[in-house]
Amino acid sequence: MTTPQPRFPAGFRWGVSTSAYQIEGGADAGGRGLSIWDTFAHTPGRIADGSTGDVACDHYHRHAEDVALMAGLGISAYRFSVAWPRVQPGGTGAANQAGLDFYERLVDDLLAAGIDPVATLFHWDLPQPLEDAGGWLNRDTAGRFAEYADLVAARLGDRVKLWITLNEPFIHMSLGHGTGEHAPGEALLFDAFPVAHHQLLGHGLAVAALRAHSTSPVAIANNYSPVMLRGDTDADRVAGATYDALHNRLFTDPLLGLGYPPGVEPTVVRDGDLDVIAAPIDVLGVNYYNPTGIRAPEEGSPLPFEMVPLDGYPRTAFDWPVVPDGLRDLLTGLKERYGDALPPIQVTEGGCAYDDVPDADGRVHDPERITYLDGHLRAVRAAIDAGVDITGYFVWSLLDNWEWAEGFSKRFGLVHVDFDTLVRTPKSSYAWYRDLIADNRDRP
Repeated sequence: MTTPQPRFPAGFRWGVSTSAYQIEGGADAGGRGLSIWDTFAHTPGRIADGSTGDVACDHYHRHAEDVALMAGLGISAYRFSVAWPRVQPGGTGAANQAGLDFYERLVDDLLAAGIDPVATLFHWDLPQPLEDAGGWLNRDTAGRFAEYADLVAARLGDRVKLWITLNEPFIHMSLGHGTGEHAPGEALLFDAFPVAHHQLLGHGLAVAALRAHSTSPVAIANNYSPVMLRGDTDADRVAGATYDALHNRLFTDPLLGLGYPPGVEPTVVRDGDLDVIAAPIDVLGVNYYNPTGIRAPEEGSPLPFEMVPLDGYPRTAFDWPVVPDGLRDLLTGLKERYGDALPPIQVTEGGCAYDDVPDADGRVHDPERITYLDGHLRAVRAAIDAGVDITGYFVWSLLDNWEWAEGFSKRFGLVHVDFDTLVRTPKSSYAWYRDLIADNRDRP
């Protein structure tokens, strides 16, 4: 017997998320400049399957088709990202009007379909000229980000319903600058800390720029991963606290006026910076995929913790453990940690990769994704019942996309994309999510 879906509060925001470089394509269209991901993807050996995002899902030319798919889902909001190099090809100066025109068409089409546009300003695609000048290691990039935010908000500030400044600044710092797995490919380990501070400073400056042009709420989307200790010694507990400070607190404590956690303070902080970073936000975006297993490191390790696999859980095609209770614990833990300082939460990304293939009739069945989403949405409802103010959930992702260093090898979409023909085929999870949204909407 199927357990009935829980009810969600009236006005709960049901959405899907994407990002520009992963779906847009149109790499040379409309005056777009190069990003660090163009450079990274075109460097041999960087991408698992040797592909690039030059075409991706060709959303740049097919956005009307994709908006129709969203309308068919019945979602109330679409979270997309604006490509900085499409708006400012050189990372500075006047706006490229053709780039802004594209996003204006997208926003207007969404509004016409009854879907709230939710715009993320930075989803990792820094203009290459800014990287050549030092990128996020250079304090000046924070100011350039605010100028870019001003240009976008001046054009779209009357129509975007929620602004998100940065997407997952921890991941961009750690994988892009700490280990080199992502663009720009720097392997600096803890010398990457200035990237944390300069991203947060850029966020604070962008909040002011957005509020100058728009009355819509402002947020940031952080990636969180609850720590699951894989040992019971004092050293294990110290390792877990250190990882928690790095992954979960570094990009949240300063936002809420608490300064940097002890032990992970960047050395580039100047007087007044923390006040800028702590500019009030209206929503905290929470991206969750899985917890992290942590124990004390072996002697001589360059890191103060060791990440270890979490056994005993189902796993996605990314080999990530499926732990819905981790999301509930994360959400309730944020409330316990920050109390009244915590703004309302929207889960701005949640999803899973599986090896989805069409059957002989061309249909795509993905029951594992349905099970994943069902479990995680029940975790959200449990956190709401525990008193956490959660006002929305966005599935990652609408479409199978170009999955960063994994290329086209990992499929997260509710909609299957044939990357040769670009034909879109809604999966069974698309129908499940559509029905869930309709069921909640129809309930009193």
